[in-house]
Amino acid sequence: MSRTALVIEDDVNIADLLRIYLEKDGFTVRIAGNGGTGVSMFEELHPDLVLLDVMLPVMDGWAVCSTIRQNSKTPIIMLTAKEELNDKVQGLNLGADDYITKPFEVRELLARIHAVLRRTDGDSPSEGKILRFDKLEINMESFELIVDGKKIDTPPKEMALLYHLASSPNRVYTRNQLLDEVWGFDYPGDSRTVDVHIKRLREKLKGVSEKWELATVWSMGYKFATKTE
Repeated sequence: MSRTALVIEDDVNIADLLRIYLEKDGFTVRIAGNGGTGVSMFEELHPDLVLLDVMLPVMDGWAVCSTIRQNSKTPIIMLTAKEELNDKVQGLNLGADDYITKPFEVRELLARIHAVLRRTDGDSPSEGKILRFDKLEINMESFELIVDGKKIDTPPKEMALLYHLASSPNRVYTRNQLLDEVWGFDYPGDSRTVDVHIKRLREKLKGVSEKWELATVWSMGYKFATKTE
């Protein structure tokens, strides 16, 4: 069965190039030339994948990504000519699954697309799992974080990071391990994005329980630390 890819890109040449290669790879492709149209087409099509330019008219790519992430876990790969680390971190923090800068090799883009789809398919090991601790529930079936009985709005990558750490209590993960195992690709910058996600999770979980914590292991990385009675 053919997958549908929504390309949100205002550069006609790049959009046409992506259409050609994606269709050769078996995708049904739809193209939106600005962010506003892209959001409307996303809501109409419910595509399997979004390729999203950052610099767009009407709504920029960050606004589009944020809007999609309010109600959907559909994989998003952001495309941009910008190479600054802050731009990459911002896209990932908003819930993008991957990030590639222009100009890009089509083979690399296709490889990233298939890697993202493998991670987000229904047979992903994180799908259909629920973890429970004192006053904490991490529900990857519904992508809900329940803290002290209250649902806390949490972006997909924060959910995935917390689930990954909590799946192996007291195991220490380096930042690079978390980038590889949660983001699933060789992040082309430093590891600050992990620190940003941990900081935001700690803000959501602060003071909830004395039986567990997101702990920093200095000079190494992080762990979901549980405490025995």
